Amino acid sequence: MFDFDATLPLMAVQFLLLTALLNVVFYKPLMKVLDEREEYLRGGDTGSKEKLAKAESIVQEYEKQIADARRESQNLVQKAQAEAKEITASKIAAAQQEVQAQRETATQEIEQQKATAFETLEQQVDSLSRQILEKILDPELIK
Repeated sequence: MFDFDATLPLMAVQFLLLTALLNVVFYKPLMKVLDEREEYLRGGDTGSKEKLAKAESIVQEYEKQIADARRESQNLVQKAQAEAKEITASKIAAAQQEVQAQRETATQEIEQQKATAFETLEQQVDSLSRQILEKILDPELIK
């Protein structure tokens, strides 16, 4: 069935030559391109990981700054509230003292008016008493 003459070794040599030629012309450049691409992807992956780590560190730094700013603003708010309470308390105390002083002044005025009214009333009572006595009794006896 098979002829083992010179065609078999010639076909084997042609196959080896074609394999060597394809290896030099096609496979080596293709493998070189694939290796370069793989290296580029590794470098990009490494660079992206570094950039991601740097971005995460920046985010953490900003979050820390935000937390510090919040803490500081809360302290400022608490201080302002404490100052407002102190001012309010002092104004309330001053107002209470003023009200107390006005109350004492009003009480004194009322007492003075009361005393004046009693004196006036006593004078009127004395005058009315004399008039009643004069009308009831003889005017000559009183003198």
